[in-house]
Amino acid sequence: MNLVQVTEQTSKQRSRIVERPRVRGKFLFVGDEKFWVRGVSYGTFLVDEDGNEQLTPEVVKRDFSCMAENGFNVVRVHTCPPRWVLDAAMEEGLWVMVGLNWGERMSFIDEPGKPQEIEERVRRWVRRCKGHPAVFCYSVGNEISSAIARWTGRRRVEKFIERLYRAAKEEDPDSLVTYVNYPSTEYLRLPFLDFMSFNVYLESRQDFDKYIPRLHSLSEDRPVLISEIGLDGLRNGEEKQAETLDWQVRSIFRNGCCGVVVFQWTDEWYHGTVPVEDWKFGLTTRERTAKPALHAVRRAFYETPFPENGVRWPKISLVVCSFNGASTIRETLDGLQRLDYPEYEVIVINDGSKDSTPDIVSDYPVRLINTENRGLSEARNTGISVANGEIIAFIDDDAYPDIHWLRFLALSMMDGRYVGVGGPNLPAPNDGWKAEAIANAPGPNPVLLSDTVAEHIPGCNMAFRKAHLEAINGFDPTFRVAGDDVDLCWRLREPGGIIGFAPAAVVWHHRRKSVYKYWWQQVGYGRAEALLERKWPEKYNLFGQLNWRGRIYGRGVSLDFSSLGGRIYHGVWGAAPFQSLYGSFSSLWSLVLMPEWYLVIAGLAVILVLSIGWGPVVILGTVLSSVVALPAALATLNAGRARLDGAPKTRWEVFRLRATIFSLHLLQPVARLYGRLGGGLTPWRRRGTKARGSFLPSTMTLWRDTREAPEIMLGELQKMIQEAGSVVRIGGNYDSWDLEVRGGLLGGSQLLIATEEYPSGKQLLRFRITPKYSGLGLAVSAPLVVMSIAAGLSNAWIPSIASGLMAGGLIFRAISDTRFASGMFLELLRRKGAT
Repeated sequence: MNLVQVTEQTSKQRSRIVERPRVRGKFLFVGDEKFWVRGVSYGTFLVDEDGNEQLTPEVVKRDFSCMAENGFNVVRVHTCPPRWVLDAAMEEGLWVMVGLNWGERMSFIDEPGKPQEIEERVRRWVRRCKGHPAVFCYSVGNEISSAIARWTGRRRVEKFIERLYRAAKEEDPDSLVTYVNYPSTEYLRLPFLDFMSFNVYLESRQDFDKYIPRLHSLSEDRPVLISEIGLDGLRNGEEKQAETLDWQVRSIFRNGCCGVVVFQWTDEWYHGTVPVEDWKFGLTTRERTAKPALHAVRRAFYETPFPENGVRWPKISLVVCSFNGASTIRETLDGLQRLDYPEYEVIVINDGSKDSTPDIVSDYPVRLINTENRGLSEARNTGISVANGEIIAFIDDDAYPDIHWLRFLALSMMDGRYVGVGGPNLPAPNDGWKAEAIANAPGPNPVLLSDTVAEHIPGCNMAFRKAHLEAINGFDPTFRVAGDDVDLCWRLREPGGIIGFAPAAVVWHHRRKSVYKYWWQQVGYGRAEALLERKWPEKYNLFGQLNWRGRIYGRGVSLDFSSLGGRIYHGVWGAAPFQSLYGSFSSLWSLVLMPEWYLVIAGLAVILVLSIGWGPVVILGTVLSSVVALPAALATLNAGRARLDGAPKTRWEVFRLRATIFSLHLLQPVARLYGRLGGGLTPWRRRGTKARGSFLPSTMTLWRDTREAPEIMLGELQKMIQEAGSVVRIGGNYDSWDLEVRGGLLGGSQLLIATEEYPSGKQLLRFRITPKYSGLGLAVSAPLVVMSIAAGLSNAWIPSIASGLMAGGLIFRAISDTRFASGMFLELLRRKGAT
């Protein structure tokens, strides 16, 4: 950007500062234009006896004018300014980040009445600035010290910050409100804030680049503002200060933050009435002489958020597959036409639509390919085959992109580390209250292994290198509606490919607008899970649940009771500079979230009905009530934690939304279960070669004339079992077996191999096949046996016979599962010549 453009930009700021910025997803907007915060910290200066800064209008106006000339558009102040300061900022095209700092280094709970006093102070400050268009936001605190936060307790601090947030919102409802956090209290969970603000002082470029994505993970679908960066020019030198700020500003924008505030404008700085003279963080001297850092920051601002000179942006082919998408595809295509990217093409695959989809698409300058209805995977493969870009991006016909979607996808892929990259899919605004409720229910979410690496990215927002897609023959046509993206990610990762996650590569995805449509969407996902389990049985546990290695990212994720806890890493004596909250990676409470939990409820209900009239039925009723109450309690937890966006809502609207979210969290597992059972993903499923073995231990032997390491035989057996579609485990360092095959939910079989070496290289292999009975079968069948005997002794023959038959059925099933698994070993060993 040259100086003429800089002047035009400053003039534009001055003419448009009649409205405040607004949050939209991961970014800020003024009207329909994205607003990038290019800010600088101002003060604190000398204060009087009342704590007010002694500001001179002439100096302030001169400073603000110089800030605007150097490309700044936000000035952050640390005390509530008088109205004339806001007026002066407005005249120069500057918004003001108003700091409402109430003394965060002191305890605010030990002195009676202190919290109320602080709240009243915040309200008074906000009223002073209320309604002024130059107010960018209010910050209701800045860096509550880690010692005070540890002393007070995490939840009390969080509640107090929320109290101040609500107070500021009540006084100035149209304002944005944040709290400025820092790494030493990173563990604070503040989902109510309009956007996340963090002060980050890291001089290592590598550490800095890693920490910014970490903040995106904490913020999820809210903007991230780096509210302070800086370097002391006195100790590090002015050239080092300039160099560091240059790469920090560029890194912040490259990583998708909504902006940055540089600390600070001038070396003139006071702590109350005491001048700070042993630090020089300013971009200018106390006399306002520009340092090299000011020129570096100015240049970095003008060349961000996206580099242009010397950067080769790869050509991207955008593929949109549509089947009867006429109601939403126009919005998708409008969004694609507005994309800010140097070179891209749009390819629309009309997969046999019966509505007006092809007519709508023909109105746009895109490539339209009409095919018969062959399913989503085939449609995407058609798009791959005709694409000319080196990167192929996919978006659904009920989604539309942020204007810089492709920029952030391409930036993540430029270093060549990733075979593919995805980003968040945020719920489209203004879709109605039902869609907002569904957006807070389980849906399509990325699964992250780290802050930048994904295990799975949803199909509505993903991009891959064309060469890697062609190397695995694209999408599997087996998946006609859903599951294709999961399968593709697994196949790309299997040979070592890495899939990245770009948190700022946002698309807006319309959620279903009715509970009926949401139900059938989830049924479809359940059927897709059944297809995935047949292809990838090793990725599912005994109950049929996916064993994700990473964590599910985004809103709508079903949380269990373990989410209420967590451990905070404080370091020795609370001195760790980075203090994080660590939750439980896996919890037994997650069993309650399984769709199959409803089969447990159904089973207990049947036993209860058959036991009516028998005295101990009260115990069964208590057990059943508890089993039913657990998912209801989790649904209540998730509904209560859901973040409601949009305009302020009445109590009735909030109640209606949360009640619907509660119902959806109960409904979703039932829909998934219906789809899974219909697709063959049942708890009683078996996968593998159908053969019958023994439910008792058995042995086999194999003579060989050529000596060979037993690991080769075990590897061949493992491969044969996997090709047969069964799940096989390899024995670990402390196991007394070599291979284990899953026969079913209640049983399996284990194989142990031993070798005897003979002269002339001959070898005798001995195989011991041992049945393995599941502890689950014993845990369930034993109470049923006891119940059957007790009911029989009480002459309650119906519950006695019913529970006895159930126990017998479980025992028979366990024996059958072990025989199935043993039979698989026996059959495969026979093929190898064993007897």
